[in-house]
Amino acid sequence: MRSNKISRGSIRLWPLLLCWLWAAMATAEPLAGDKVIYLLDKTGMEIPVGTITFKPQAEGAHYSLHMDHARFKDFFLSMKEMKCLEGPELWCHLPYPYEQPHLVSGDDLRWLEHDLLFMFKSPDEFGANFWNGIYYQMQLKDGQITGQAQAIDLNNLASPPADLNIPPLHENLRDPIERKHRWLPDLVIR
Repeated sequence: MRSNKISRGSIRLWPLLLCWLWAAMATAEPLAGDKVIYLLDKTGMEIPVGTITFKPQAEGAHYSLHMDHARFKDFFLSMKEMKCLEGPELWCHLPYPYEQPHLVSGDDLRWLEHDLLFMFKSPDEFGANFWNGIYYQMQLKDGQITGQAQAIDLNNLASPPADLNIPPLHENLRDPIERKHRWLPDLVIR
């Protein structure tokens, strides 16, 4: 005959099980917890370039971004120090230069897109070419954030936007890129 009594050992395991389950659910959410940011080359090779921490809030998730500058090399281009990845092209990270809320939601990743702006140039070109900007348009897909590079003239950020609460680099300013000519056409955050 079986007893319906629950042992003390079982009762002690419940809090541990619940903590593990909560941690597993939090990391499974694309906009919760710590994630790694990867840029992908044309062959699909992933280059980890930083980390991001999402903290869920009522209106979406607040995020904090940390680029792994150990993976980047310092370049002094057009009187500005830039952190660039070296490959077939230089791929230089250009942080968004103005105040912003660092908030995203499942259907609005624009502020994060603005924080992951890049500029590309050939290694033998002189100076910075801000019209060679890269904007990763992102979406939630299969439990992760994916992004495809689009072309943008980063000179659009030369002066602050009229409204600091609205991401200024809207779709009308962006164009498709020729993927076969760009080194790092994709982004994944997971």
